[in-house]
Amino acid sequence: MSNVTKYVSRMPRLRREESQARTRELLVSIARKLFLRDGYQSTSIEKVASEAGFSKGAVYSNFGSKDELCLAVLASLRADEMRAIGQAWSAAHTFDERLAAFTAWAERMIGDTGWTLLEVEFGLSARQNRRLRAELSDSQRTMREAVTAVVEAQRVEFDIESTLPSSVAASALLSLGIGLGIQRMIDRDVSIEPLLSTIRILLGEPRKKSRRPRSK
Repeated sequence: MSNVTKYVSRMPRLRREESQARTRELLVSIARKLFLRDGYQSTSIEKVASEAGFSKGAVYSNFGSKDELCLAVLASLRADEMRAIGQAWSAAHTFDERLAAFTAWAERMIGDTGWTLLEVEFGLSARQNRRLRAELSDSQRTMREAVTAVVEAQRVEFDIESTLPSSVAASALLSLGIGLGIQRMIDRDVSIEPLLSTIRILLGEPRKKSRRPRSK
């Protein structure tokens, strides 16, 4: 079989894979909107399918259950917010500028009603399901590892010396952020200052004032 024939024979499969990827992306987007607006329990697979213009079977052919769909939604939320922080930091040349960018993000997102309720509601649901609890635990571990990498990168970039391991600092900051998120969901006047002060304490004092701007 010639290379051209092999390529042509693969095209239908590639088109199916691309189509399925677009369908999954659309379903996650629709489910994310509904979960954040109406909550996890109040959003059914039927509602997601109807909103997306698909049959219920089409949803189940891409996601085995509503739980699996919600895991994908939570992953997309976390990835988007980590990306937002990264973009805000890309223009920051000093540690203080970077902390200010994080502060602006934290004021906006920590305690966001839809996201916080979804995390809590889904977590309570997962508690009764061993397999789901394990999957959620894996996703949380991934989040801790991502934050640990961010903490370590800041220490290297700004020459910050600390006796506390980056993984421990990351776990402490995540725990404090989650706790503040639940409090701020109830009372938006709860300050995020404890988190900002803890960041400075746990990360340590920068010995390098700024980083070099990346050359274009």
